[in-house]
Amino acid sequence: MTTANDAAPDTSAKTEAPASHDTTPPPALLDFMLQGWAPRGKEGWEPVKHAAAHKARRDALAYRFPGERLVIPTGHEQVRANDTHFRFRPGSDFFWLTGCHEADNVLVVEPQADGGHQTVLFCEPNNRDSAAFFTDRKKGELWVGARLGLEGSKARFGVDECRPLAELPALLGPQAGTSTAPTRVLRGFAPAVDAAVSAGEGDAELTTWLSEARLIKDPTEVEELRVSIDATKRGFEDVILALRTAPTERWVEGVFGLRARVEGNDVGYGTIAACGSHACVLHWTRNDGALPPGELLLLDAGVEGHSLYTADITRTLPVSGTYTPPQRRIYELVWRAQRAALAAVRPGADFLEPNRAAMKVLTEGLYALGILKASPEEALREDRQLYKRWTLHNVSHMLGIDVHDCAKARQESYKFGKLEAGMVLTIEPGLYFQPDDLTVDEEYRGIGIRIEDDVVVTADGCENLSAHIPTEADEVEAWIARIWAAPTAQ
Repeated sequence: MTTANDAAPDTSAKTEAPASHDTTPPPALLDFMLQGWAPRGKEGWEPVKHAAAHKARRDALAYRFPGERLVIPTGHEQVRANDTHFRFRPGSDFFWLTGCHEADNVLVVEPQADGGHQTVLFCEPNNRDSAAFFTDRKKGELWVGARLGLEGSKARFGVDECRPLAELPALLGPQAGTSTAPTRVLRGFAPAVDAAVSAGEGDAELTTWLSEARLIKDPTEVEELRVSIDATKRGFEDVILALRTAPTERWVEGVFGLRARVEGNDVGYGTIAACGSHACVLHWTRNDGALPPGELLLLDAGVEGHSLYTADITRTLPVSGTYTPPQRRIYELVWRAQRAALAAVRPGADFLEPNRAAMKVLTEGLYALGILKASPEEALREDRQLYKRWTLHNVSHMLGIDVHDCAKARQESYKFGKLEAGMVLTIEPGLYFQPDDLTVDEEYRGIGIRIEDDVVVTADGCENLSAHIPTEADEVEAWIARIWAAPTAQ
């Protein structure tokens, strides 16, 4: 539990000073700019998509922490360089509860005397009636576009009340009146909010609950994941089409990024476009290599939809359109491992059961190829795990509004927990043979292969949400040939 500090810092994002290259507007211009504007309409006031689902989540949150004040900020724009900022992406928990994309806002769940609760969104009002609307580069509406304001935000997000961000310090500080409600804060998103309320053990419990509440996806979430996965398939096909002439990995990254920005909010994570031995670097995002004929391109990429739900798909594509015999041998081994992992996804199974199934297939395959010298039984022992020299990572993580979703959940609910219907996870075995690994035959050195799909656990197994994106080697080659033969490929 936490209580207000003696001081009440300003919890809104700071208005920036004029830029070094700006001039100061004279009073006559200030007066002129504040006159002659038509009344604003209600554009954008319609309820946000899935508004009922967002409200149900807020209600569940309030029910879990009765009689307590809960403070969930979305965060602020982050500086990229000097006075330029990275594109803002809302805090995941805040967005999951509201559907709101605006920066700086803070959701407060406020307990009521009758035992109920009120949801209050603190946000920026419209500033057309002040000089800030054309002098403030960060918040002025002539600079960044019109805001919904208080009335528009209340209508769009379905909260009980909207108040100006400037009023939040009074709620959290000593001048908050007679309220003695214990306060929990989702920390790490708004430094001034963190400073306004003393930290306590209850904050971690709030963070954990929000992560674990997202372990089971509701139908709206699965719907949005399907949208992102479908867009990702089109992004992969854009890349395949470009492979005929694309000179570099960076080109691949740009092609996929175009699809992500056209159909979604952005990419869900840094695109991995790893050709040749770069595929043996698991998180290769430099993407500065060439695309030589005969090599493999490991493309790990996902479109983050406007709903912020992201796909996470990996395909390993032959740059020339067909796999060489050594490439195919390794590819088919990884594919068999993925099939085994997919078959292990079912309610009641350990979260790690798909990983165990995939590792068994990979280990037996490595032994059959002569790469692994120890017996599969010995290599798979918990105190040995020799197979990891060539695979390194487990095959699954939760997926949703974050690419590595539910990361603050307790291990007993996640890594060491049981799969339940509605959970969405990746299935992504891989083999990576470093170019300088002398334990591997020369024909395999520098080959890195990963195959990744996104699945939802169902009542009796799982549904592969990305099954329509080819994975089997012959299907991948046919997919590439079909795209290259299409009229648009000419």
